[in-house]
Amino acid sequence: MAEPQHKAHVSAPPAPETHAAPADHARQHQHRDAIARRLARAEGHLAAVRRMVLEGRDCPDILIQLAAVRAALEATAKLVLADHLQSCLQDVASGQENGRPEQAAQAWEDLRRALESFIR
Repeated sequence: MAEPQHKAHVSAPPAPETHAAPADHARQHQHRDAIARRLARAEGHLAAVRRMVLEGRDCPDILIQLAAVRAALEATAKLVLADHLQSCLQDVASGQENGRPEQAAQAWEDLRRALESFIR
C-alpha cells in the first residue's frame, strides 16, 4: 500500500485561555447543561481528529472531520447566544434594569463585543 502523499503536521496546541466569570453573574441559564454536553462531544471529536493527524491519516479525511468539529462548535455558539438572549438580555429588554442604566448599557456593549469577535 502506498504512503499518503499529503501528511498533516502537528504542533503543540496553544495553552488555553482562562477567563473568570463575573462575580455578579447570577442569572439562571436554561441551556447550560446542553452547552456543556455539546462542548464535551466537540472536545472528544477534536481529540479524535488530533489522533488522525498523529497517525498520518490523509489530509482530506482530516479536513472533513475538522469541518464537522467546526459545525458542532458553531451550533454550540448559537445555543450560547440564544441562552444569553433568554437569560441575560431579557431583563434589559423588558426594562427590569431600570434605575441602573449603566448596567443595561454594559450588557448591550458586552453582547456587541462578543458578536463582533464571533462573527468575523
